[in-house]
Amino acid sequence: MNKKQLIMEKALELFAKQGIEATPVQHITDYCGISKGAFYLSFKSKDELVTALIDYFMMQIISDIDYQVANMKDDDELLYKFYYTTFQSFHKHSDFAKVFVKEQTQSCNNEELLIKIRYYNSIMENIISSMIDRLYGETVEETKFDLLYCIKGFMNTYTELFFFSTLPLDLDLLAKSLVEKTNLLAKHTTLPFISEELIQMYKQPMNEEIPKEQIVNLIKEKIEEIEEPIEKESLILLNQQLLDPNFSPAIVKGLYENIRNHPQCKWISYLLRSYFRF
Repeated sequence: MNKKQLIMEKALELFAKQGIEATPVQHITDYCGISKGAFYLSFKSKDELVTALIDYFMMQIISDIDYQVANMKDDDELLYKFYYTTFQSFHKHSDFAKVFVKEQTQSCNNEELLIKIRYYNSIMENIISSMIDRLYGETVEETKFDLLYCIKGFMNTYTELFFFSTLPLDLDLLAKSLVEKTNLLAKHTTLPFISEELIQMYKQPMNEEIPKEQIVNLIKEKIEEIEEPIEKESLILLNQQLLDPNFSPAIVKGLYENIRNHPQCKWISYLLRSYFRF
């Protein structure tokens, strides 16, 4: 584990226990057993550290959810898989989830963090919206956006169970229960509140797709970081495909599968899947 990863891991433990505001840099460095100078070689400030944590975990969570939704062939199981994967991910990263939810309520005065949080919220909304289109189509044309926010509400509300309960939670039952609730809302809701115009006014310019050049640069950075030969070689070839497309779709998909589950390639996998439209 390098020093930057150590700082992120230990800081997350402290943030989850005592909150971000109550955790100065000195506490983090003492807990890590490093000097303040070593901290500032990795992060310019505590805010930059918090942003890095949000990036790291949200990239993993969103890429997992997006992959499951995109690759679930059975529509009858799609909504269940969405909810199950969502809560499984937040359960797996419960310390981060606590920090993330707290930060959403405390970031009003930090414009950079607010933009970051809204960016990931926007990506999640796009995933949910595509799922609603696939499952319900024109039958929810008038109430689609209300349904989207109801699903987000279920996610936020039930995630709190992981914060305040020490008892084991039945994720299978939770997912099935929310599938039933969502289907009831989709079938019986008739009075819309959220219009498409309101959604468009709310959306931010950051919803635009990440340009190919930026994906290329991200891959180049990741090639330098990872050591596993198969994943490294696959990244090199995928980068080559972006710059000079020559491989068949089957080969590109195979290279993508080689990196998809690597913890350091989650976000790149999400971007590549979107770019190549797997």
